[in-house]
Amino acid sequence: MPVRVRFAPSPTGPFHIGGARSALFNWLFARHYGGALIVRIEDTDLERSTRESEENILNALRWLGLDWDEGIQVGGPNEPYRQTERLDLYRRYADTLLESGQAYRCYCTEEELAAEREELLEKGEMVRYMGRCRNLTPQARAALEAAGRKPVIRFRVPENHVIQVNDLVRGEVSFDCSGIGDFIIVKSDGIPTYNFAVVIDDHTMGISHVIRAEEHLSNTPRQILIFEALGWQIPEFAHVSLILGQDRSKMSKRHGATAIEQYQAKGYLPEALVNFLALLGWSPGGEEEVFSLEQLVEHFSLERVSKSPAVFDLDKLNWLNGHYIRTASLERITELAIPYLEEAGYISQPLTAKRYEWVKMVVALVRDYLNCLEEITDHAAIFFSDKVDIEEYEAREIMAGNQVPAVLQALKAKVTTGPALTEAGARLLLKEVGKELGVKGKEIFMPVRVALTGKTHGPDLNRIMAILGQTGVANRLEQARAYTAILNGQA
Repeated sequence: MPVRVRFAPSPTGPFHIGGARSALFNWLFARHYGGALIVRIEDTDLERSTRESEENILNALRWLGLDWDEGIQVGGPNEPYRQTERLDLYRRYADTLLESGQAYRCYCTEEELAAEREELLEKGEMVRYMGRCRNLTPQARAALEAAGRKPVIRFRVPENHVIQVNDLVRGEVSFDCSGIGDFIIVKSDGIPTYNFAVVIDDHTMGISHVIRAEEHLSNTPRQILIFEALGWQIPEFAHVSLILGQDRSKMSKRHGATAIEQYQAKGYLPEALVNFLALLGWSPGGEEEVFSLEQLVEHFSLERVSKSPAVFDLDKLNWLNGHYIRTASLERITELAIPYLEEAGYISQPLTAKRYEWVKMVVALVRDYLNCLEEITDHAAIFFSDKVDIEEYEAREIMAGNQVPAVLQALKAKVTTGPALTEAGARLLLKEVGKELGVKGKEIFMPVRVALTGKTHGPDLNRIMAILGQTGVANRLEQARAYTAILNGQA
């Protein structure tokens, strides 16, 4: 069979990290083997499914750079690609199973099923449906329907049957059918259950490999039973391990952001997130951790997908994202940073060409310090306010130095009377001040840095001076001179 894989999300909420990892693995597998990826929507949970969630998922896939060859919004020979629009198809195959005796109508009420579960639990037996309606006569069915009971359709699970699955990630897995019980394939409202609809879809769409999360492993025997009952070829299965938080518990909101849109909003780059997701449970071997999409496609294989749970390491994601921020074009990072600066009230659109170039200089200076673009408002704040707060103890100690007032006064005089500041010009002025006052090194640079930024560490001082310009530097030096006067009791 040609390689055909599918990603089939349920649109019941934001698109989460786990779903994105499954979509990525399917995409990489399809692209590596020159196959096709089908994206379809499993929306039979009528109460929770929304078109808004569907759009959220599809937009996130596109943002991550994952395209698909067939499916929702793309079309193809197997339309429609929403399950709620395929109900006639499911009904047809349910009738086939009813006619062959491999499925039957069940009229049990919720109360009767609850009592059955309770009885099994008291006996210490596995909870399952015990087949009360398995062999109803036509007369018994008619009487129940006359009483107003609406039946579900259950699949008749064969007795004394063991299902063997050669999972491409987990290896040989076996399931004893005696512990499954006859399961529902169509609910009383005519809506198919997941395990039934997914089999019909996978077969009619020619799916060759089902790559999905480990939590679906328990669904596999039910699906295989339906494949067998309808006489269809069973696809290969590969169940990918869970994603855990750093405390080794299942990834959840208490570990931080779990939805792709949250990472997008924080200013993570799609290529960083894709790179990170690919390494959650898969390894190409070797020490390299930075991969482009093209490289991931080249190296990806299910043989190197781990059985062990993957741990979501936010520090690693931040490191990767910082790498991509530093290596992306400055123009792209500037465009991505502008909305954060605007939201903080630092700038307003539209920017003049001169203002845009100035903002680009700010971004170029601070991007080495960013884990995500959201952080730019903190690192760039010094360039958008005339007031400098000197709060660090070490910074205050520096400003108490005997040479500081003279350094600040001399530099201010040179800045205000000299030409427009450049990086080279700033470097020259600092050297001139040192030569004239007989001080050098940290005795000059540190108080000037604190005067201009309020901090003892940060970006290159000459670049800071060039961005602040003559007026900005002079104003801050004057503020700092007044501050040192207070420190020395001279104000």
